[in-house]
Amino acid sequence: MQDLPPPSPAVVAKAPAPARVRDPSVATGRILRISAALTDTEVQVDSGFTGASIVLYGAVFNPTDTPADVVVVVRGPDAPVRLVRKSQTAGVWQNSRPVLFEGAPGFYMTSSTRPLSDIANFGQLRRLGVGLDHLRIAAPEERRTVTRYGVRDVVVSRLGEDYLDWRRAVIRLREDEGLYAADPQGVRFVDDGLFRAEVVLPTSAPTGTYHAEVWLFQDGEPVSSTELELTVEKVGIERGIYEFAHGRPWTYGILCVILAAFTGWGASRVFRRG
Repeated sequence: MQDLPPPSPAVVAKAPAPARVRDPSVATGRILRISAALTDTEVQVDSGFTGASIVLYGAVFNPTDTPADVVVVVRGPDAPVRLVRKSQTAGVWQNSRPVLFEGAPGFYMTSSTRPLSDIANFGQLRRLGVGLDHLRIAAPEERRTVTRYGVRDVVVSRLGEDYLDWRRAVIRLREDEGLYAADPQGVRFVDDGLFRAEVVLPTSAPTGTYHAEVWLFQDGEPVSSTELELTVEKVGIERGIYEFAHGRPWTYGILCVILAAFTGWGASRVFRRG
C-alpha cells in the first residue's frame, strides 16, 4: 500500500484587532458648538390658561479662550395683521383704508447674553433676521395700476414711503400685547458653559407650532446653531369650538347669529315681565 502524504497543517485565522473606539467626548470637545433643549415642548391652552413660562437650557462647548455669546430667537406661527391709520380731515377724524400685512409672526422673542448690537454688526443681524429691528414680515406693498396725466398702466403703491412706519406700528402693537419682546440679558450662564433662558407666553399667545433658534456667536460671527420646536394647542371644549369654527365657518357664523337672536329675545322677555 502506498503511503499517503501527511496532512497539511491547519491554518488558524487570526482574529482582527479590536477597533479603537473614539471617545465622543474628546471628539466633540474640540469643536466650538452649542446644544439646547426645552423643559416643555407642548403647551395646552384651556379656559383657565393664564400664560406659560418655559425654560430653554443648554450648553456651550468652547475649546478656545475666546468668549462666545448666545442668542435665542423664538418665533410663533405667522398670521395676517390688519391696520388702519386715523387721520383728521376738516376737523373730523377718519380711518384710512386698511393695510393688510401677511405673514407677521404671532409671537416673537429674542434673548441674548448682551445687547445684539454688541454681539454682531447690523449687516450680520439683518442677514439672519435676528432682532425686532431685523424682523422679517411678509408685507408686500399693495399696488394698483391707474391712468395718470394720460399715461396708462401707471403702478401706484398705497404704502410707498410710509412702509416702515406701518411696519413699526405692527411691532409696537404686538409689544403692547406682550407678544413681541427683546431681553438683552435674558440668557444667563449658570455654570461653566451651561446657560438658561426663559420663554414667557402670554394668555393671548396664538396656537400652532413655534420655532426656536439658538445661535452661538464668536467675534461677531455665527459659529453654531440649533433649532427646537414648541407646540401650543387648545384642549377641551375650546379645541372643539376652534376646530368647528375653522372647519365650518359658514355654519359657525349662522349658529352664532341664531344664538345672539335667541339671547336677545330671551332678555327682552325677562325685562318685559319685570
